[in-house]
Amino acid sequence: MPFVKICGIKTLEDALAAIEAGADLLGFNFYPKSPRFITPQTCAGITSILRQRFPAIVLVGVFVNAPASEIRAVLEAASLHRAQLHGDEPPELLEELGPLAFKAVRLRAGSDAAAQLAPYLRCSASLAPALLVDSSVSGLYGGSGQVGDWNAAARLARQSPLLLAGGLTPENVSEAIRIVQPWGVDTASGVESAPGVKDAEKMRKFVQQVRLLSS
Repeated sequence: MPFVKICGIKTLEDALAAIEAGADLLGFNFYPKSPRFITPQTCAGITSILRQRFPAIVLVGVFVNAPASEIRAVLEAASLHRAQLHGDEPPELLEELGPLAFKAVRLRAGSDAAAQLAPYLRCSASLAPALLVDSSVSGLYGGSGQVGDWNAAARLARQSPLLLAGGLTPENVSEAIRIVQPWGVDTASGVESAPGVKDAEKMRKFVQQVRLLSS
């Protein structure tokens, strides 16, 4: 059964609703240009409660082109488990962070996905997921709501534990899982009522569709 990550959490209310819906991982976005941006201080206020009440939930910080020192500092300050590198980071940064981080790669249409990801897979963390695959939209670092190349993602999922993102909604997540067979699925805009505002019912339906596949 695929794991579920709900990304772009900004409030404790949304975090609790995501967990109640059945999410396994929560993502917190530290990219200032994102409508889902959260400060480390605000995030820490949320995660301090989540760590106590839901110790099994994996808490992920999303970073875009941040230096290793900043990533480590935010992970510690906000009590996060992993770092998702969602920018144009080189493989060397992933190597430097080791098991703390995994790389998000935006697959370009018509590109050689295996070649694009090879440098990151060679130094990917031993912990799952090894990488996240998102759709590629010019000028955006994720959260576009655009569906990616599921066939290319499926080929990659056969090689490594892959977290599939990119335009996933309660309406299409079942089909995405059927085609890709990923380690997990990741959604942000697909379960929102407005950019950065989570919809509890959409989150519930999203997780329900994922769980139905294993029933």
